[in-house]
Amino acid sequence: MTKKSAVPLGLAFLLGALSMVSPFSIDTFFPSLRAMQAEFDVDALTMQQTLSIYLFPYAVMSLVHGPLSDALGRRIVVFGGTALYTLASIACALAPGFGTLLAFRAMQGMTAGVGVTIGRAVIGDLYQGADAQRLMNAVTVIFSIAPAIAPIIGGWIHVGYGWRGVFWMLTALGLALMLAAHKLLPETHPVEKRIPLQFGPLLRNCIDIGRDGKFLALTLCGAMQFAGVMLFVGSAPVIVLDVWKLTETDFAQLFIPIVGGFMTGALVAGRIAGRVEPLKQLRFGLALPPLAGLCGVLLNHFFDPPRIAHQLLIYLTALGIQFVFPVLTLRAFEMYPTLRGTVSSVQTFVQLALGTVVVGLAAPLLSTHMEWLSLGQLAFGLAAIALAALSHRLGGL
Repeated sequence: MTKKSAVPLGLAFLLGALSMVSPFSIDTFFPSLRAMQAEFDVDALTMQQTLSIYLFPYAVMSLVHGPLSDALGRRIVVFGGTALYTLASIACALAPGFGTLLAFRAMQGMTAGVGVTIGRAVIGDLYQGADAQRLMNAVTVIFSIAPAIAPIIGGWIHVGYGWRGVFWMLTALGLALMLAAHKLLPETHPVEKRIPLQFGPLLRNCIDIGRDGKFLALTLCGAMQFAGVMLFVGSAPVIVLDVWKLTETDFAQLFIPIVGGFMTGALVAGRIAGRVEPLKQLRFGLALPPLAGLCGVLLNHFFDPPRIAHQLLIYLTALGIQFVFPVLTLRAFEMYPTLRGTVSSVQTFVQLALGTVVVGLAAPLLSTHMEWLSLGQLAFGLAAIALAALSHRLGGL
């Protein structure tokens, strides 16, 4: 397919909207966690697994969505995934017990990632260079709205209709996106470029890409930065309700700084695409999260900083991620130009596998102290810098 040079706003909105499914699936029911914990009579750590049981299948299936789209085409995989997600959301809304809820949360996780994984591949199919970076940043701006508005919507729906109402809202979202994808998403991977749908070769492609030291260092670098934000996302109920002493309708106090950082970074990175060397942009982005983490450790150890200080440091962390991630993603596509769907899948798997560990294990252990969260953030940021240096030495950057 001939590469295009113009970036249509409509396609950016569609891909951004499809990418919003996952943050909505995580963030909208944060305000309901305490009520769900009481209804199902489980402890806080057990309730936290409604996040882990979602993220782990999300990570595993990200290895499937991309290769499937390389074999079958982009449209059918996106449409099928959103349809199954809609059915899973209905089942969550009707769940009679905690076990049933976990089962269908896992099904949500298996299907929610089609938009973000295949959306990246669609961008790689259509664009290259600065145009690809601009579209990826435009999608990120739209995508980044979701974590800010999701807990606000979820909080008010919870107050008015309870936690089951939140899942009915996710059902409506899935249905709307399923119809939109069916009508508006172009097929960007023509038949003549498709790979035969054979499990063995698809698995070997994933393994070969995952064993590439240059690619793995590159991908782990982005995953480590992402983990710094996931620490705060996974700790959201404790931070908002216990540390900051706010209410179920105040989760935006945590998510707006995250979203603000993502959106600012995406807008600035989009403006400088083609003007500033990608490696300079990468270095700047890599420096921000560990700097924010170090400031957080010192502030929380010696003082009792106000909420605005916490929010500013979280904002800087998200800002740094957005300067780094598009550069790493596009560089990975350049390594394997005929397997963009598979590349996107492996990237997403690594990122979410680490995110699952962070949300399920690290966040519950560290969330009771903001200093501990900042220390974890610092560690992940320094690991990202080390992995970027390794990738550079190996020729990946």
